[in-house]
Amino acid sequence: MKYIKTKRLILRDWQESDLKPFIKMNLDPDVRRYFPNLQTQEESVNYAKASQKSILDRGFGLFAVERKDTGEFIGFTGIRVLEADGSLDFEFLPCIEIGWRLAKKHWNQGFATEAARGVMKFVERQTDIKEVYAFTAKKNIPSINIMEKLGMEVVTEFEHPSIMDGHSLKPHILYKVSTKKGRRLKM
Repeated sequence: MKYIKTKRLILRDWQESDLKPFIKMNLDPDVRRYFPNLQTQEESVNYAKASQKSILDRGFGLFAVERKDTGEFIGFTGIRVLEADGSLDFEFLPCIEIGWRLAKKHWNQGFATEAARGVMKFVERQTDIKEVYAFTAKKNIPSINIMEKLGMEVVTEFEHPSIMDGHSLKPHILYKVSTKKGRRLKM
């Protein structure tokens, strides 16, 4: 099913044909530069299946992203419920988190921002969600730029508990944007 359409993209259900390029994407050190490790084949498949389950169960999740012009799967963008689970016990949980990840060959073309804006319009029009959060390593400037283009504002900085002390990815930054009853989203 197609959930969100933008000028150049379709955000949709995950398909079996998405798994191979998704696995390849998560084994790319550049794509995983701001994560402490690469994702195994099994982890990637489980991530995609969990994303699809959320879409089916909740009506939203981390959608597969497809280019309209080529029909090519290029990654994911969407929102998910993030809850404390023992490894993630942030003060701001539970929350709705927006996230994205695209294959490297689709970077620097505005696709991540376009998809994220489409998701935020979906949130405003199709849900009762009032706040959306995002967080990343402080050194992940590309993602921070997208967060700021969405009108998100810094809430706090924190040390990611599941990243070892001294690692350059441990310092993180949390962003938030209000929807519906808060200020209008920057589009």
